[in-house]
Amino acid sequence: MELRDIEIFLTLAEELHFGRTAERLHITASRVSHAIKKQERRIGAPLFERTSRTVRLTALGRQLREDLLPARQQIQQALDRAVAEARGITGELRVGYSTPWCADLVLRAAETFRGRHAGCTVAVGEIQFDDPFGPLRRGELHLQVSELPSGEAGIADGPVLFREPRALMVPAAHAWAERASVSLEDLADAPLITPRGDIPQAALEIHLPIRTPSGRLIPRGPRYTFWSEVPALVAAGLGVSVVAVRAARYHDRPGIAFVPFRDGPTLDYGVLLPSSGPSPAARAFIDNIAPHLPPT
Repeated sequence: MELRDIEIFLTLAEELHFGRTAERLHITASRVSHAIKKQERRIGAPLFERTSRTVRLTALGRQLREDLLPARQQIQQALDRAVAEARGITGELRVGYSTPWCADLVLRAAETFRGRHAGCTVAVGEIQFDDPFGPLRRGELHLQVSELPSGEAGIADGPVLFREPRALMVPAAHAWAERASVSLEDLADAPLITPRGDIPQAALEIHLPIRTPSGRLIPRGPRYTFWSEVPALVAAGLGVSVVAVRAARYHDRPGIAFVPFRDGPTLDYGVLLPSSGPSPAARAFIDNIAPHLPPT
């Protein structure tokens, strides 16, 4: 069985549809049908059960698929390693992240990347809010997945990977904790907990605004260096914090509540790169992110 015929068989075994298989492989449906019939003649038994509406694997077809999948994976890994060597995808790739949900995405992408580029290691680390872009600007990181925009000279914003609605983390005893939603105007009535460090103005206006949409001043509460400080400060009644709605699944604890905003922009997350452009390894890593994006 030729490699192309193996690929046709495995793709059809996944799609169970001749038209979609042909589309994926950029061939005609008749080419798919011809290849499968040739394989069945060589083996001497049907690999698929076909009706006018459905295509299903036979027991023999399922066994052949299970036997062939590891071999295809080994071939693909060998080809990926050869391509990686040719493109210079070797050494160490350093990737940063800003939130636990970005960490999940980066770590899943790193696992896929390592399987395809065995000659390149991936070091993953958390970015601290008091210096959110310094490691990338100083060359300590090759890329990071975090909030956009950066508003930082020397750093290029990549495309948005996913968007998150916002929520307000408030003390559980606060009257707002019982609300169905809050507004950006409400921020004028509670101190906003903010990170230490110099935040670029573009990022500040989006993530930590100084005024509400109507122009009311938003008071500042305590400042923090590490995110783990924020839930404790909120639980102590010292302020509130603007977060992604998803944060409730990662940071919930006694003494705090999460109330969604009914207005305002989303929190947008994407890849940040040096303005000089991505290295071959960074570009290959970015290609591995899309299949692991959270559901919208």
